[in-house]
Amino acid sequence: MYPNLYYAFKDLFGLEVPFLRFVNTFGFFVALAFLSAAWVLSRELARKSKGGLFVPTETEIVIGEPASWVELLSNFGLGFLFGFKLLALFFLPDELTADPQAFLFSREGNPLLGIVVGFLFAYLKWREKNQRKLDKPERRTIRIWPQDRVGEITMLALIFGLLGAKIFSIFEEWESFTQDPLGTFFSPAGLTMYGGLICAALAIWFYAKKNQISFHHLNDATAPGLMLAYGVGRLGCHFAGDGDWGIPSDLANKPSFLPDWMWAYHYPHNVLKMDTPINGCEVDKWGDYCYQLGQAAYPTPLYEAITCILLFGVLWLLRKKIRVPGRIFALYLIFNGLERFFVEKIRVNNRLDLFGFHPTQAEVISTSLFLSGALLWFWLGRRKQ
Repeated sequence: MYPNLYYAFKDLFGLEVPFLRFVNTFGFFVALAFLSAAWVLSRELARKSKGGLFVPTETEIVIGEPASWVELLSNFGLGFLFGFKLLALFFLPDELTADPQAFLFSREGNPLLGIVVGFLFAYLKWREKNQRKLDKPERRTIRIWPQDRVGEITMLALIFGLLGAKIFSIFEEWESFTQDPLGTFFSPAGLTMYGGLICAALAIWFYAKKNQISFHHLNDATAPGLMLAYGVGRLGCHFAGDGDWGIPSDLANKPSFLPDWMWAYHYPHNVLKMDTPINGCEVDKWGDYCYQLGQAAYPTPLYEAITCILLFGVLWLLRKKIRVPGRIFALYLIFNGLERFFVEKIRVNNRLDLFGFHPTQAEVISTSLFLSGALLWFWLGRRKQ
């Protein structure tokens, strides 16, 4: 396992790149997940627009205006954060930046760098607008297609997805939250995929309604990318060893065609530093990450990654064959619900107490997604008739 890309490059290629200490393995794969989903969504929206399933919206813009105070201040704020936190990683003492994640969520930083970079960002915005300034600003009407909004849709998914994932994670770890509310909320650990999915979906629904984008066709366009993104994100969980592993596994029951590590894995050097010291681990090479699971567990993130990437392929093949708008998304809900429900049977998770039953939060939500997808599939069919 590789807590960050520094350890990955050092172990795999023998290269020591200090900057990569600040690139968390899970975060790297999350970024890949968003990029892959955005690429798939852009292609699907363009295909549907070409097929006449979307229409553009018109908006009025002003050309030739100088930079406003709002633009200058917002760019200064962005630059300040960049300098105060990210650039500070290279200038502050090692004891403050040894744990990059904890540092980014702390109050520590370099105010001088923040101010310098903030003014630089503001100046660059001023210069950009000044170069395009006209003696008399002009108002123009432009057409915007749905595929032109992929960047905005991706940012909405990122912001509300992370916020929803954290909120739902708090519900799962309520006792920890009550003991340390601020520490738990701002901790980089603990994210629940379904919380992110639900909150991001609601935000995009409002966005689509506001911009007159056909909701069923937008859902169908996002479905393959969502499945691919989840699979890529789960690879990050596996390679970082972030705690999403399964229950203890026994190699005695392993199918003969599977290698041992696909059935029972100790997650050595996991990012959580759990739970048994590794004999002979080189501290000079691995630092504080000389721990592994005492009892091997099912590598459930890897199972989910493989399954979801294969299901992405199924959705991608069916996207042109299923003609009823919304049914590709219904199929995504069904696939996603089934996949997560069954993997929960061998996955470590907290259990709820609901009317005498003890399901996990993911089992409740995955069942709801499956039923919603099935009902949506049949309702759309009847509506089409």
